[in-house]
Amino acid sequence: MGAIFEPFFYIIRIVAELYMKIVIIEIVLHWLIHFGILDLNNKYAKKTMELLEKATHPVYKKIGEKVPPFSGFDFSPFILLLALIFVARLAERISEWLI
Repeated sequence: MGAIFEPFFYIIRIVAELYMKIVIIEIVLHWLIHFGILDLNNKYAKKTMELLEKATHPVYKKIGEKVPPFSGFDFSPFILLLALIFVARLAERISEWLI
């Protein structure tokens, strides 16, 4: 039975890890823009940020509905990262258990 579900949990883990990397890249790019290291007048930077925001902001919005910003700081990306780490590790443990 484990041979049937093991690839399913492997794919879940890969998707969670990939989305985690997307979130981390978006956070780093936001910091680079905030501190003036990266300029949004650069068309490649602007297009990259738009693409990353389209991938992450709907999820941030859902999390923000449950956990509002505290003292002007939005914890949505960090909550999302914790959830993705949890899902990736859970999928890994379940696939190991099934083998």
